[in-house]
Amino acid sequence: MLRVGLTGGIGSGKSAVAERLARHGALVVDADRIAREVVEPGTSGLEEIVAEFGADVLTEDGRLDRPRLGEIVFSDSAKLARLNAIVHPRVGRRTEELMAGASSDAVVVYDVPLLVENDLGGLYDVVVVVDVPEQEQVARVARDRGMDEEQVRARIRAQAARERRRAAADVVIDNSGTPAELDAKAAELWERLRKQA
Repeated sequence: MLRVGLTGGIGSGKSAVAERLARHGALVVDADRIAREVVEPGTSGLEEIVAEFGADVLTEDGRLDRPRLGEIVFSDSAKLARLNAIVHPRVGRRTEELMAGASSDAVVVYDVPLLVENDLGGLYDVVVVVDVPEQEQVARVARDRGMDEEQVRARIRAQAARERRRAAADVVIDNSGTPAELDAKAAELWERLRKQA
C-alpha cells in the first residue's frame, strides 16, 4: 500500500486533485469530510466543541455553525489549538477504520489540509502539495465560498506559509493553470504513484 499525503492551502485546488486521482483509481480518504462527520449532531465531538466554545457555535437546527466557529478560532491560535485537540484524534481514529479495508497494492491518498501544520509528513510515503499564489487563493475562496477577503487571509495566516508547505513536498502540483492542465498533471502524478506502489 502506498500512502500519499495530499495537502495545500485553502483555495489551492487540493480537492480537485483528489477527485482526479480517485477517477484514476486511488482510494481517497478526505480528512475534511471526516472532520465534518465526527462533529455531527449527537456525536461526542460536537458535545465537546459546545462545552469548549459555547452554544453560539450551533445553528438553529443544532448543527455546527462552521463559519461562526471559524471566526472564533482562526483569529486566536490558542482557541484553534483547542479545537484541533478535539477534532484531530477523532479524525485519526476514523481514518484508521477506513484504511483497514484497503488492499495491499492500493494507492491511498489522504486529503489532509493541515498536514504540514501538524508535522504529519512522516506518516506518508509521498507528500504532494497543491500550490497556487496567495492572491489566487484569496480570489478563489472569495468567489467560491462567499467569504470576504480578510476572512480568507485570516485562514491563510492560520495555515503553514506557502514556502514551508512547498519545502515539505516530494511533489508540488502548480494549480494556477486551466482545468485541462490540472487533468494532465494529475494523470502524470498517478502514473508516478502507480509505479512507486
